[in-house]
Amino acid sequence: MKKFAVLGLAVVLVIAFTVPAMAIESVFGGYWRTRAYTQQNFGGNDQGDYDTTLVDTRTRLYYTAIFNENFKFVNKFEFDAAWGGPAASYGDIGADGVSVEVKNSYVDFTLGSVNSKIGVQPYKLGRGLLFNDDFGGAIFTYKAEAFELPLFWIKAYEGGMDDADFVDDDTNDYDIDYVGIAPKFSFGDAGSIQPIFVYAFSDDASLGADAMNWPFGPDIDDTDRVNLEELQVFYAGFDLDLNFDMISMWLTGIYQFGSVDYQDGDDADVNAWMAAIGAKANFDTFDIHGQAFYLSGQEEDEEDIEMFIPLKGQDYHWAEIMGGGIFDNATGYSNNNSRNAGGYNTLTDIMAFNIGAGFKATDDLSFKLDIWYAALAEAILNDLDQELDEELGTEVDLVATYKLMDGLTLDLVGAYLFAGDSTTLDVDDDENPYELGAQLSLSF
Repeated sequence: MKKFAVLGLAVVLVIAFTVPAMAIESVFGGYWRTRAYTQQNFGGNDQGDYDTTLVDTRTRLYYTAIFNENFKFVNKFEFDAAWGGPAASYGDIGADGVSVEVKNSYVDFTLGSVNSKIGVQPYKLGRGLLFNDDFGGAIFTYKAEAFELPLFWIKAYEGGMDDADFVDDDTNDYDIDYVGIAPKFSFGDAGSIQPIFVYAFSDDASLGADAMNWPFGPDIDDTDRVNLEELQVFYAGFDLDLNFDMISMWLTGIYQFGSVDYQDGDDADVNAWMAAIGAKANFDTFDIHGQAFYLSGQEEDEEDIEMFIPLKGQDYHWAEIMGGGIFDNATGYSNNNSRNAGGYNTLTDIMAFNIGAGFKATDDLSFKLDIWYAALAEAILNDLDQELDEELGTEVDLVATYKLMDGLTLDLVGAYLFAGDSTTLDVDDDENPYELGAQLSLSF
């Protein structure tokens, strides 16, 4: 895979250097960051099993070939390295590892009123609580003056790509696909509403269960992952955004329904939901903001699936410790979150509330203070099979952002979680998690 990534980068560079003869406009851009941070007691105890202290770097390079105003070719490449990481990474001694990843590569063209994006590209649904990731597939969007109508196909898993798939002649049975529509209606400066409808399906999801995130969480037996067979799952909901002078508000709601068949002959209906709301009031030098969200969990001994299970590709950053924050698991060497909180890409069975304020001290210096309270939607058991209180804890986050120069920004982060039983599992050696870190970033 890395050889193909390097080859892809080489092809793009060849195109870039030959553009004068082809009369193509080339646009370059990118993003870079280096983070140094420590995450302590994320397991809710003093055993160190979740502790992390590291420095990592991420670089993204963008190249777009613009043929005309209705046709362009978009490419984005990514390089991740933890300092002192494995030999395959460029963060070790010698710094000559092969770490090129193709993040995006797609064509973007418009014919009449229809825009088409075909290839590996990003998309977002439900503010990231449902989906916010890159994928291989296509988006076709009809655009009018006050609304747009996108139809999308996301290929989540292709049967026949692994040797294990060839236990059956019809490898297409193992495919997992998402298809849907998400029309968006604009109210001008007052806001917009976007209904969402997604159909996720497979004749046999036993080999591609990871491509559905199905199921995960503390209350569902892991054996159900490999016993999956037919999936017929629907998501119906909306995003609503409203603007009132200094105040902005948003609301998202999604209902999940359908059915799941298992290889042992059992089946289950799906009946789950999520809701989220947020608001922000902007003043001259400060703002007050808040949000709340709820993703349903699984009741014990309930035969139907009541735990809201997002599509593979969920990405919703919230609290610094419980929700991924700035220091997520981008390079694979740290934790997304404290124990059982779900982080930003396995978020379910949870309710959370936030109140915060931002303050702009100067044109270059700003501060943000947030308080989060979170709990599981349904209780879990500890290692002694004792039911725990649902509380994950109350978290205090402070972020200072300083603009060193145009394009170069420094973030300083401090966070502390007053942990509840669902974080500590009510052990004798419980400890409160905390996080300290700094991030230097630039974009161009």
